[in-house]
Amino acid sequence: MALSQRYRLLAPLALVGAAAMVLSGCAEGDTGGSDDGSLEGATVQISGGITGTEADALQKSFEKFTEDTGVEVVYTGDKGFEGNIVTKVAGGSAPDIAIVPQPGLFRSLVETGEVAEGSDEVAANVDKYWAPAWKDYGSVDGTFYAAPMLANLKGYIYYSPASFKEWGVEIPTTWEELLELTATIQEKTGEPPWCAGFSSEAASGWPGTDWIEDLVLRQSGEEVYNDWAAGDVEFTDPKIESAFDEVAKILLDPKYVNAGFGDVKSINSTAFGDPIAAAVAEGKCALTHQASFLTANFLAVETADGETPEVAEDGDVYAFLMPGFEGQPFSVSGGGEFVTTFSDDAATRAVAEYMSTPEWADERVKLGGAISANSGADPSLASSKFLTDAMTIVQDPETVFGYDASDLMPATVGSGSFWRGMVDWIDGKPTTQVLSDIQAGYEN
Repeated sequence: MALSQRYRLLAPLALVGAAAMVLSGCAEGDTGGSDDGSLEGATVQISGGITGTEADALQKSFEKFTEDTGVEVVYTGDKGFEGNIVTKVAGGSAPDIAIVPQPGLFRSLVETGEVAEGSDEVAANVDKYWAPAWKDYGSVDGTFYAAPMLANLKGYIYYSPASFKEWGVEIPTTWEELLELTATIQEKTGEPPWCAGFSSEAASGWPGTDWIEDLVLRQSGEEVYNDWAAGDVEFTDPKIESAFDEVAKILLDPKYVNAGFGDVKSINSTAFGDPIAAAVAEGKCALTHQASFLTANFLAVETADGETPEVAEDGDVYAFLMPGFEGQPFSVSGGGEFVTTFSDDAATRAVAEYMSTPEWADERVKLGGAISANSGADPSLASSKFLTDAMTIVQDPETVFGYDASDLMPATVGSGSFWRGMVDWIDGKPTTQVLSDIQAGYEN
């Protein structure tokens, strides 16, 4: 059950014309296009949980495709997507394509019987441009359905380089050093160093699962992490409880959270994007934990001088990966989304195929705030050195990469009892009861 793996992105490959590649695989069918059999005038509806500036960039990434093929792509973002999509699909209201962020949720959608199998062209692209595990994540019972889209490297801790210089502190290299850094900043400023937000409407709680996943992987290692993601290590296991205990040293300590927003419980009412946008970049808190994708939020933020925050080691904000424990190898967690189709017409197949190519990945990456695990994509197009560094980490064969555990769990747990459990934990429910409640999600 190698649910995490070491993998390497290959060197960028020579690119071919997007329109030719997309249209070569299109079959005859009811496309909603023109009477002459072309795709001109067809519209493909895509839905997902991506909103805000990321949604704007996603929509823009199809402009060249529309210019080349005549197919209009319309993306609609829904903050409650994870909680709504299965009901919509089962009720006959599926979009042409859904961008599904969790393999567990993806499997639930396949179980509705409404998901179309992946085309031969999409499967060929996945075989060519992704490590084998990614195809496994988009398959159920040996049948391939969905290609991966973008990738996220999780476990980043965002900070202000200028503030670190002012305080005379350095980036920590171990978990213990991170706790020492937290105490030092609190002593120097008299304020909580950390800000955090778990609020995400129907998906509230998911940022907390990322904290726990980072600690399980870094503290107990890859094998335990894999077994936990697969359900073979229960939440009530002492190793998982230990990860909660370590996270509690920060998130449940009122001296250390929630800078600029309130007390510990305010974490649940703070939107997950607010700390980086309104706090770290403006100097209102010292540290916040989030994935690489959060850099996209800077596109909609202004500093005190009216400029977009510069993401750089000597800029307004930068980030380091959550350090590990002594004796453990360098490890990171991450995730991605899966392009899941519900229509089998030619226009939908063409869009799905395009989204599995390096050409589309390059279009999206160069728009900023994103990285791709597509090995044919060009890392130099990333919008900052930070994102280039993130892609380098993903490419390193020595990096232990754990796919987001909650995303691999059944939806009743990964996007159900685990999310709810994190909210309850912040609200003050005892850890042992929270762990028992989360584990009960496997019985639903």
